[in-house]
Amino acid sequence: MKISYQFFISSMVVVFVGCNPQNKTSETTKDEAKVAPKAITFSDFKKIKGVDNVQEVPFQLSTKLDSVRFFVAPNKDSAHLKIAYNKFDNYYGFEEFDDFYSIHYSINNTISNSIEAFVLKSEFTAAFDLTLEGVDLYKIRSSIFKESQDLKNKSFNKYGTITEISEQEFKTASKKRIDEVLVKNPQIKLKDGNWVYTENNKERAIIQHENVSTEDGQLSNEYIGHSPYLHLEVFKENSVEVADTYYSFYNIKSSTDFSLYTAGYPQILPNKNWISWISSNNDVGSDFEISIYSEQNFSQKNLLYVNFANFKIANETKAFWADNETFYAEVYPTNSAASKGKKQKTAFIKIQLKSDLF
Repeated sequence: MKISYQFFISSMVVVFVGCNPQNKTSETTKDEAKVAPKAITFSDFKKIKGVDNVQEVPFQLSTKLDSVRFFVAPNKDSAHLKIAYNKFDNYYGFEEFDDFYSIHYSINNTISNSIEAFVLKSEFTAAFDLTLEGVDLYKIRSSIFKESQDLKNKSFNKYGTITEISEQEFKTASKKRIDEVLVKNPQIKLKDGNWVYTENNKERAIIQHENVSTEDGQLSNEYIGHSPYLHLEVFKENSVEVADTYYSFYNIKSSTDFSLYTAGYPQILPNKNWISWISSNNDVGSDFEISIYSEQNFSQKNLLYVNFANFKIANETKAFWADNETFYAEVYPTNSAASKGKKQKTAFIKIQLKSDLF
């Protein structure tokens, strides 16, 4: 009995030890089968019409990754396809989820071959979330210095420095601005579609381009304000058919034909005889210009023009000079855009001209 009992116990141990590795192998195989991703292609995604009008796209997406993942559903466990990033591809965002954006994507940029896919927020940035982080603020496309054009130099460091600053620094500096504040002249009123200047009960229509049809389209004017230093009235002129907007300066008490104008909201520095402006460029980035005003012949001469490449102007009217070399502006990254219920992220810059530049 003793020998038989020991044999029985030994047999049980052998069976127990022998079965255990087999169970582990079986469980591991089941786990691997459970998480193994399904191989998919573009044909597994929902076919859609595709985007033929970019203006109807709620928001656009961009990425800095070399490759991105397209999911068939807004779920990290759903099947997905990894594709190489192509700078010519467009990622049109249409809906936002907790961790995903839904996009419309045209395969090989063929609108008729478009799909709906879901991409991770961690791999893309929506246009309304873009910031100046990593942006080269110094990059310019061209410049003009004292009427000499320069198409080779691609950096602003030839003229000064440019840095991103905090909103608080921007607000603090604005309290020390030295450029003129344009104030509405109460003697100028809009009457029967014309701007009229009234003095001693006598009315004089301000001759301008109000509702005059030109080769650039139909023009309209908005009164901006009076410049005490220049003794001129400033009007914003724009066309309903073209994107260009400019500001004209009028002497309402003289028939002199002034040639003064700016392509953006004017900042006027009386102590330097400067008229400057900064505005978004319809093509690339934004434009910054400084000209000097000559009272003798009522004209302006260009001192500096720069086409910055990597940012647009958020609000021209908020730009200002804090001293003769330091200029501030509110900006957005070049590809930034608002969306329904989403505002663009505002940034602030400080432009410091070289003290001996002019």
